[in-house]
Amino acid sequence: MSFVEYSDCIQEGDIAIIYQSHDSMMPVKVQQGTQTQTRYGVIRHSSDLIGQRYGSKITCSKGGWVHVLHPTPELWTVTLPHRTQILYTTDIATITMMLELKPGSIVCESGTGSGSLSHAILRTVAPTGHLHTVEFHQQRAEKVAEEFKEHRVDHLVTVRNQDVCKDGFGVTGVADAVFLDIPSPWEAVKHAKAAMKRHGGRVCSFSPCIEQVQRTCEALVDQGFEEISTLEVLLRVHDVRTVSLPLPDFGPDPSAPTQLDGTEKTTPNQTTISLKTTVPPREIPGHTGYLTFATKPRT
Repeated sequence: MSFVEYSDCIQEGDIAIIYQSHDSMMPVKVQQGTQTQTRYGVIRHSSDLIGQRYGSKITCSKGGWVHVLHPTPELWTVTLPHRTQILYTTDIATITMMLELKPGSIVCESGTGSGSLSHAILRTVAPTGHLHTVEFHQQRAEKVAEEFKEHRVDHLVTVRNQDVCKDGFGVTGVADAVFLDIPSPWEAVKHAKAAMKRHGGRVCSFSPCIEQVQRTCEALVDQGFEEISTLEVLLRVHDVRTVSLPLPDFGPDPSAPTQLDGTEKTTPNQTTISLKTTVPPREIPGHTGYLTFATKPRT
């Protein structure tokens, strides 16, 4: 099992995702002799998981069942243990697209946090790319490095425990793209520029407050970045439901067929019709942060 390569069968040491419902999933490390408790009963790793195919339907001890899924960055985002506030798939998809990431890309990231975005980047740049990720907090850096090794993607990533605003990313002139998710990204813009290749590249800064965006944009201009733009991704979920609508009564139909006695043939008057429709939410509490993108010109 690897987060960047698909495996057919579950093996000991794998991280598997136990799917109980759309809003109830959890990751488990598969080990001989271990049990996992779910709402539907116990899952025994030795007999229920090891050797089974990913996607299998597993019957628990109480008679209920779950599905066992192969881990992906999207599933990891909704099941990972939170050590910090994380980025979710809505923003992650926009970031990977706007940074123009592809297999073989070299990416610098700060800060690593819980590793939600990191896993998505690693899958995108695999098998020949590399991620240089910087985390200021020592214990978080050590923990995410352990997770990368456990998820078998450690050959694609280098984790550094340092202050990016003072010490930079630890590399110079190698990055195709840089991502910043720190309290004062404007202090790291010069280090981002130094880490990027001479032929240019893209940088993205994620900030929850517009004042952070303003200072970051000023720093990007001072460092010679171009095509600076800021966007906000808002998710608007529509609720699908059945509604009944009244039909208008337009009176007798002149084209309707007549009966033998000359009177108009009538049909039962249908007063309502049922149909599926979508209803938008009354409120959209969807703000996560502002994404500021810029391009380093070729030098």
